[in-house]
Amino acid sequence: MLPSVDTVDYIIVGGGTAGCVVANRLSANSRNQVLLLEAGGSDRRFWIRVPIGYGRTFNDPAVNWMYETEPDPALGGVRNFWPRGKVLGGSGSINAMVYARGQPGDFDDWRAQGNEGWGWSDVLPHFRAIESRISGAGEGTATHGPMRVTDVSAAAHPVVRAFIAGSAELGFRFTPDFNGAQPEGVGIYQISTRNGWRESTVTAFLRPALARKNLRLALHAQVLRIDFEGRRAAGVTYERAGQTLSVRARRAVILSAGSINSPQLLQLSGVGPGALLQSLGISTVQDLSAVGQNLQDHLAVSYFYRSRVPTLNNRLYPLWGKIRAGAQYALTRGGPLSMSVNQGGGFIRSDPQLRAPDLQLYFNPASYTQTRVRTRRLMNPDPFPGFLLGFNSCRPTSRGHLAIRSCDPKIQPAIFPNYLSTEQDLHEVRAGTRLMRRLAATKPLAAMIDHEMLPGAAKTTDEELLQDFRERAGTVFHPVSTCMMGADPASSVVDARLRVHGIAGLRVIDASIFPTLTSGNTNAPTIMVAEKGAAMAIADESG
Repeated sequence: MLPSVDTVDYIIVGGGTAGCVVANRLSANSRNQVLLLEAGGSDRRFWIRVPIGYGRTFNDPAVNWMYETEPDPALGGVRNFWPRGKVLGGSGSINAMVYARGQPGDFDDWRAQGNEGWGWSDVLPHFRAIESRISGAGEGTATHGPMRVTDVSAAAHPVVRAFIAGSAELGFRFTPDFNGAQPEGVGIYQISTRNGWRESTVTAFLRPALARKNLRLALHAQVLRIDFEGRRAAGVTYERAGQTLSVRARRAVILSAGSINSPQLLQLSGVGPGALLQSLGISTVQDLSAVGQNLQDHLAVSYFYRSRVPTLNNRLYPLWGKIRAGAQYALTRGGPLSMSVNQGGGFIRSDPQLRAPDLQLYFNPASYTQTRVRTRRLMNPDPFPGFLLGFNSCRPTSRGHLAIRSCDPKIQPAIFPNYLSTEQDLHEVRAGTRLMRRLAATKPLAAMIDHEMLPGAAKTTDEELLQDFRERAGTVFHPVSTCMMGADPASSVVDARLRVHGIAGLRVIDASIFPTLTSGNTNAPTIMVAEKGAAMAIADESG
């Protein structure tokens, strides 16, 4: 319920992946009064809690901001669908649950860009602090953090082994643990589940902390603006149940609203590109041109194959199969409903001479050629056996931006991904499309492939496959860097302590601060950023 006080120590805007962690850590000190504001509602929904349910929540406006990008020339002028969680837990309540820290070099690059304290050796202790990783046999690892990460390799569909064997034929080594000592290679993704249910930062961090009297949560509370006294963040104004309310912060306002909403709120509040703010009649508090800039995202495509052997389609397409899978889940919390669809994959180098993996691979033991794949309306697999292979560049170099269109916080910002705008990104797409064909031609995979359905055998040249990529590729839902961390206020938004340049009492702690996109799914590094960022806030504001 709404706190009775109008002044707290910390206001956290956004009860998503990062905000739930920050709320837990800041409220651990009973002297801190903490208020967490979330625009969405509760995550206590069946299709959120059941792992396979994200096929529904990806298109449910009750829990989803349902963003669309501006038409992108590189993708034939189409608008890309960008689901983001508008619910407690944020996008971590509607994602595919793959848990991947990233490659060590990703974070060493962060440090090399001038962000002291963010190299691999710096962030690894924070990853370990948040994780409790469980093997397929139910045995824990050496880490005992709040976030349960499960090894589901024993439950993976048998055809995933053909993908791993085919990858070995091409020289890509097997790794049993993408979050262990050998993150490069192919294998089976670990996922964030606990006893067959989705594990998010709500279940792992926030819900246990809500028992504390000094932590309050307000749902359906949309923040309209940050309130300033000079160049200090003094509090926020928000709307809830038809009322406009204000609350003040003694110590800090912390934005954890995500890579779309955090820069949007900064701009609405007068922190951002001065010319944009002036054009909309917004008084400039701090002219920071990088707010909303440096947008990065993973862009992927899938190749679909009809199979000669049974796949997950055979289990989940027929009505009797759905009933059986539902019964198995109800009785054991196991089976296909407890899994992510992209069971296999990995991080590989398309050229052995490269210094680090440049492609992330996906293997899904199901296919969806008869549904709207680009918008992820994956409600029913094909009525015949099939599977897919997919890839995206690990570290794309294209940069987009976003900008508010209006002073109205309820109007979605304009999002310009600017995909495939560099030669390196185009080169990696060509390398990826060639790799799909090479993988499909390996003995283990060729033995079970009847034919390639999409893009189809008629497309053979690099340019034909690049054009197919432009026509069918879609986001992997990993937008980052719109409030980028860096030392220079001319090109970044926050410093290495996650403090907004030129503004006192204001931090951004979420995926928007990434200096560069990590190699892999972004949920795990976002949790790490929240863990580390909360520790920084505690150290700085208690010293």
